Amino acid sequence: MRRSLNALGWSLLGGLLAGTLDILYAIGFWSAYDVPARRILQSVAAGLLGRDAFAGGARTAALGLLLHYVIAACMALTYGWAARDARPLRDRPWRFGALYGLALYVLMNFVVVPLSVSPRGASLPMAWMAWSVLAHIVLVGWPCAWFARRGWDGHWSSRRHGLIPAAS
Repeated sequence: MRRSLNALGWSLLGGLLAGTLDILYAIGFWSAYDVPARRILQSVAAGLLGRDAFAGGARTAALGLLLHYVIAACMALTYGWAARDARPLRDRPWRFGALYGLALYVLMNFVVVPLSVSPRGASLPMAWMAWSVLAHIVLVGWPCAWFARRGWDGHWSSRRHGLIPAAS
């Protein structure tokens, strides 16, 4: 039971890191297009509220941030749960974290967002789509995988490689 709670805690920390990195990426990218951070956060809330999210000011921006972190936590918890009994997911976080990040990109952009009530606007810049694939791999998939490994195995690196001593 203690091991499961430890893994749960580390997975949640992985989700917190992934959510933070991902939202900072989105805010940073769109700031180059003069899109304010509040609008980015409201666009997350728009998945639940539709166009009304953009008229809600700070309240809907806060809701968007909360929803973003809940989604990131669910992503990390899902990987952590799957890694419990799938040793390769813990042994190869670079590989499987990358694949997980790519799968999350596909799931979010081709299933979740289209099923949401988020308004459809103009097409997005190609740079956004290309960088977002990479961001989901590096900023979301890898933290989920590394924190799952830390939670279940008690260390960051493989004991076989001896890069970081295992915790006693």
